Amino acid sequence: MSWSRRSVLRASLIAGAATTLPRIGWAATAPLPSTDLQWLDGAAPKWDGGQSFGVPWPRGAMRHVERIGAADQDGLAVPVQSWPLGYWPDGSIKWSGHALPAAAGPAPRAVRLGSTKSAAPAGPVSVEENSDAIVVRVGPTSWRLPRTGAALIASAERGGKVLLEGVHLIAQTRSAPSDEEAAQVSTRHFESRIEKIAIEQRGPVRAVVKIDGTHSDGQRQWLPFSVRLYFTSGSDAVRIVHSFIWDGDADHDFLSGLGIRAQVPLRAPLHDRHVRFATDDGIFAEAVRPLTGLRRNPGEAFRAAQIAGRATPAVEQLPAAVKPLLDRIPAWGDFRLAQPNSDGFVLTKRTRLGRAPIQSIEGHRARGLAYVGSPDGGAAIGLANFWQRHPAQLDVTGAVDDAAGLTAWLWSPDAPAMDMRSYRDVLGMETYAAQNQGLDITYEDYEPGWDAAKGVARTNELWLWALAATPENAQLDAFASHVAQPPRLQVRPERLHAAGVFGSWALPQQGDGPAAVIERQNDLLLAQYRDEIERRHWYGFWNHGDVMHSYDADRHQWRYDIGGYAWDNSELSTDLWLWYSYLRSGRADIFRMAEAMTRHTGEVDVYHLGPWAGLGTRHGVQHWSDSSKQPRVSNATYRRIYYYLTGDERVGDLMRALVRSEYALEHVNIGRKVSERAPESLPPGGVSAVVKAEGLPAGVIQLQFGTSWNACVAAWYTEWERTGDRRWRDRIVAGMESIAALPKQWWAGGASFELATGRFISGGDTISVSHLNGAFGVVEIMAELLPLVDAPGYRKAWLDYCAWYNAPDADWLRRFGEPARGHGLRQGHSRFTAYAARELKDAALAKRAWQEFLGGEMKLGLSVKEITGEAVPSSVVEVQNLSTNTAAQWGLAAIENLALIGDAQLR
Repeated sequence: MSWSRRSVLRASLIAGAATTLPRIGWAATAPLPSTDLQWLDGAAPKWDGGQSFGVPWPRGAMRHVERIGAADQDGLAVPVQSWPLGYWPDGSIKWSGHALPAAAGPAPRAVRLGSTKSAAPAGPVSVEENSDAIVVRVGPTSWRLPRTGAALIASAERGGKVLLEGVHLIAQTRSAPSDEEAAQVSTRHFESRIEKIAIEQRGPVRAVVKIDGTHSDGQRQWLPFSVRLYFTSGSDAVRIVHSFIWDGDADHDFLSGLGIRAQVPLRAPLHDRHVRFATDDGIFAEAVRPLTGLRRNPGEAFRAAQIAGRATPAVEQLPAAVKPLLDRIPAWGDFRLAQPNSDGFVLTKRTRLGRAPIQSIEGHRARGLAYVGSPDGGAAIGLANFWQRHPAQLDVTGAVDDAAGLTAWLWSPDAPAMDMRSYRDVLGMETYAAQNQGLDITYEDYEPGWDAAKGVARTNELWLWALAATPENAQLDAFASHVAQPPRLQVRPERLHAAGVFGSWALPQQGDGPAAVIERQNDLLLAQYRDEIERRHWYGFWNHGDVMHSYDADRHQWRYDIGGYAWDNSELSTDLWLWYSYLRSGRADIFRMAEAMTRHTGEVDVYHLGPWAGLGTRHGVQHWSDSSKQPRVSNATYRRIYYYLTGDERVGDLMRALVRSEYALEHVNIGRKVSERAPESLPPGGVSAVVKAEGLPAGVIQLQFGTSWNACVAAWYTEWERTGDRRWRDRIVAGMESIAALPKQWWAGGASFELATGRFISGGDTISVSHLNGAFGVVEIMAELLPLVDAPGYRKAWLDYCAWYNAPDADWLRRFGEPARGHGLRQGHSRFTAYAARELKDAALAKRAWQEFLGGEMKLGLSVKEITGEAVPSSVVEVQNLSTNTAAQWGLAAIENLALIGDAQLR
């Protein structure tokens, strides 16, 4: 039988209902004896600089990470460094973090964690603290990190020889974005200034050092940065995670360059100095002074050695026709690879400043690696997402001097300056009434002064190698592949699921039954967004990782320029859809989409300083342009999966910064414009989901349950998990118990929240339903949290909300005595019905959940042809007027319904 169309599924449902729901729970008491890890891309990389990852454990199964060992596919012990990432309420370890060393040769094809005896690393990492610096030793190399000054790394030495030095951050600004806007444009240059340095891990497999500071020119300090340096046993590279906050004046600060620079001492003659750049699929390899292609032949030994990056024979061995003319060969001191967009790079070189550059090569998408050095030593630098986050650039300068500069530009100085001003004029929208009119026409909640970028952030990953000699091209190619697509070891989906983490999800169902039809459609929708990123070139420094909100079928274009329909900014939990799809599949393409989105939405769409710190911005034309600043966007729900899978410290910082984000709402009234608006004119998803907060006493704020309180709960829950500190658990339970005590409980939508106690203290006496309260991760967080806390009154109230939100209108009217209002996104809310069905063991609710799902906005039956049709690349978008919101909510409902109630009722 073919299960290809929605009508067949619906007929099966209506024909009859099974009474059996899927079995609930798992064996959480018996620890799993081993954990098999898989390479995300299916095969071991050519070069691996070390791995770090998280592993989940069933409740009660693991209490001492020190007992965990690792072995390769042959059963040989692999060194491992372990630490706890999170705890169950009983104190057992829920998530453990692990680091493996760099591979001396080919990376192991497979790794298994278990009770095997751990091996000691061949070259352990050690950390020494001095009054003026921290010294990290990795095998024969010593990295010196000053406590003050500009240099993050003062030097990397091996055998008494300095391989690189003076590694520091750089920035430059223009007083105007272009000559078109100002007759005279001035430029200022800044470099890093260290304010704090801290050791977070000390080895023996991995050491981590965090450095905080600002960029300074001696007069001004701005652009706060946080840089983590990761040193791994067996690796010549230090991994650099670079984060900065934009805190400039958008009308006067036009960032025209942002990067990191190292100095590389050069001792060899010019013809033995080598420059390398990774291109699309190869290595551009040249010498500072070329010996090939000359009119006079220096000899095979010289030519072959220079091409291979080895030391050439002594100059005295040059033929007489060449030796006296060596200084007549121009030496090329400066090389530059610029990637101004996602579709092309150009590599140029010049002899020195003041001389014209010449073009060397052009290409499509450079992999982001550059090297300068000689047989006596050198350095390489790599920048991840090089072309995806254009405009990026790699420079080698001064290669004819005693030391060359090696620079990775996160923002290329050859590109137009970064312009952080608002894209729009006020257009007479000074009053709330006028702003609401703007919302009616463009779906943008605009307000003058509330569209500022000040406080947003960006994180980038780099690698810096200190090398004893010029590597072979094959080795550099392996480095470049690592930079362009970092290899990852990850826990298999089956093992993740067996640990009982992240709530309601199950492994994909195969075959030809109704569940398989749903699975295929979810895959098609995921492929649609994956491919749209490439088709529409959703790339760039600030944009990479986000997707668009809604499509314009008339223009055959996403609504990139129409208010609230442009960038998605996590609206209705796109992040969660991607992450749950990855958890159950282990697919590399989904992981990298979700990773890029997590890096974007947690940094760019959120404020990290200033009056809106801890809040995020609603969807818009610019990632910060909408005036609605809310916890629903900064939401830790969207970061925690990535954090636990990878142990990423930066994402951990971002979530920890949210544990007091509710205090920002003392001076940010989300519902400030509602009183100026006629209720019947409020569009779906607008500011109607909040209520006025005027007249509340000090220390009390108005908090919506799903959009705001739940976002805070996610941060508190994660902090409780990570630390075991019951204060955060108690704050969650206080809120739960007070919601249960409100007259209308969850049906009130929100109430007055006392910051000091974490309790809702007044209000909640009228019904105020909004679909938004259920669209930002609340059902996912509650599915995780409720089994861990004792809050029976709240659990009853929550299940009542889940069971009745999608109730038929007649049933609702009979119970509540008023018509149902605000019950949108019924298809997405079918997973609420499914959750209640599972918890209450109610087969009738399970049947209704599938009816709600199949009868909703997104229909089953999309085909590959519809998605890849020739007429319009995005024909599936036009067939169903697709919005990211619809797709994300459909995907989450599909995944969770299958996990909660199975597909028996569809058969």
